[in-house]
Amino acid sequence: MRWIEDIRREPSDSGASISLLLRATCFALRTTGQTVVEIHSRRGWFWAMAALFAFTASGPIFAQAPSPAPRFVVVLDAAHGGNDAGARLGGEAEKAYTLAFSVRLRSLLMARGFGVVTTRESDTTLEPDFRAQIANHANAQACISLHAAESGSGVHLFVSSLAPVQNTHLDAHFDARFPAWKTAQAAWVMRSLSFAGVVNSALSHATVPVTLGRTALPAIDSMRCPAVAIEIAPERSTDAQGPAGLDDPDYQARVADALAAALVEWRSQAREDRDQ
Repeated sequence: MRWIEDIRREPSDSGASISLLLRATCFALRTTGQTVVEIHSRRGWFWAMAALFAFTASGPIFAQAPSPAPRFVVVLDAAHGGNDAGARLGGEAEKAYTLAFSVRLRSLLMARGFGVVTTRESDTTLEPDFRAQIANHANAQACISLHAAESGSGVHLFVSSLAPVQNTHLDAHFDARFPAWKTAQAAWVMRSLSFAGVVNSALSHATVPVTLGRTALPAIDSMRCPAVAIEIAPERSTDAQGPAGLDDPDYQARVADALAAALVEWRSQAREDRDQ
């Protein structure tokens, strides 16, 4: 049939494709015995069907856009909150300090293209398990739990003290979708140690003293992602300028910028590992 042959022969540019689809639809109506009057009396139906055919049948014209690359998600966990004030930092509660620092760091990360999830945005009481649930639900590629203290110097950097395990080393009934609560971080400890190394390097480059340690971390121990806890302490100094207190804006900026730089490097390493 000439109508069909024309469709097979003519190029598939947008104008030709739509024209051919309309002609094919007219042919179908004619072969069923409908008249031009009947076609016009059904204009709404006709044009709706023609538009549907043009949208669904012309794949090359309406090619689906490629899916955007998934965002690199970081969880910021401001420690304490609500009826848990944390330590006293001069005239300020630790819960207020960590929340303000979380907001500051979030802005730096979002400006660098990160997806950022925060465990709290206000003075709210959160249980450790709920903090872990937020991180796990976000499918985070990294989590930083933020703390502060008047004792010590610089930044205290902690990783979970859980012994590392591989999923294949667990019992035969292990299901990766439902890891054991309270010890989920065990399967991520090695990655968390690597992440801590990147954070340590960035802080040291910013001349911020770092103390490394491993300890039980109730929220992080239930997380299924690379995670570290940092405790910001005053920057002790022996020079004439004296120590930089927790409220020193330049010191806060150096720590925040160093953490942002560490996460940029961590994201770069993750993409290189993925592309290999």
